[in-house]
Amino acid sequence: MQEYLIFGSITFVLSTIFSAGGAGAGIALIPIFHFMGLNFILAKAIGLFAGASTTITASIMNLKRKVIDFTFVIPIAIGMLGFSPIGAYASIYINQEVVKFMFMILLFYSATMMLFGKKEAILKLEQTKFLLFIIGAIVGFISGILGVGGGNILIPLLIIFGFEPKKVAISVSFVVPFSTLGSFFTYLSIVKMDWILLMVVSFSAIIGGYFGNYMMQFKLKQNHIKKLMGAILYILACKLLLGFII
Repeated sequence: MQEYLIFGSITFVLSTIFSAGGAGAGIALIPIFHFMGLNFILAKAIGLFAGASTTITASIMNLKRKVIDFTFVIPIAIGMLGFSPIGAYASIYINQEVVKFMFMILLFYSATMMLFGKKEAILKLEQTKFLLFIIGAIVGFISGILGVGGGNILIPLLIIFGFEPKKVAISVSFVVPFSTLGSFFTYLSIVKMDWILLMVVSFSAIIGGYFGNYMMQFKLKQNHIKKLMGAILYILACKLLLGFII
């Protein structure tokens, strides 16, 4: 029971912080759960579901505010939903140390983008359903392999391609659960799930997500939250790096 409380408390804190910064906490929870003794595949499965729980909270709020452009998000969502399970299945046949190394690179990349990334377009591409589907499919496949929702990959990619940053941020909160749940059910078929831990973590993520959304709207500056998130991801990336060196 004490172990479940520790997992739940960590999930609540990180979900609050990352939700306040407009992101899911799965990318931070997965390595922490692994460091705490969970099998890496199980850590990915539980982290994915927790991340989905956090982002679904944001999606519901955006739906109520009627700010989602469905012509923009649906092709991306279909691509991510279709290809994230394929990526998750493919990860079974990839050496897990290689997957961990790829995950470490993603942590360094995500932390750097949070702290130093500039929201500037490099290309200006015409928005077509096919292009959005391809972007969703590629990000979904990569996300499935790594066991993440894909928001940290999708947001900078769409901005680089010339899509409006505010529209991208709102849209990603809607499409990420499709990738997350698609990968989760694939991992669920190949790993023995601790259902009590999953429920504790999911409940903590939902509560943290609501609390974080409240803080984002009324209390804290986004710049400070992004710096804290970036610092957390850098620490986790360095911890993984030390595991490869030592």
